[in-house]
Amino acid sequence: MANTAQAKKRARQAAAQRLQGMAQRSEYRTAVKKVRKAIEAGDKAAAQAVFQASMSDMDSLADKRVVHKNKAARQKSRLSSAIKAMA
Repeated sequence: MANTAQAKKRARQAAAQRLQGMAQRSEYRTAVKKVRKAIEAGDKAAAQAVFQASMSDMDSLADKRVVHKNKAARQKSRLSSAIKAMA
């Protein structure tokens, strides 16, 4: 347990940052799941629209370093390929 005032404050800050990071990671995963669900539904136009909306969320969270930029790029690429492969 923290003993000094500085250590106590850092513990409070770390807890708040952890909660914020968890919420942002959840937001990222939800954006990816929305696109996957739209792809599975089979409507290419709807999947494309959801992908465009989710792509900006994924980019902004990658810029904030919630997820690594290469992971975001890889997932966007795979989702885009899946949409293009739809009939």
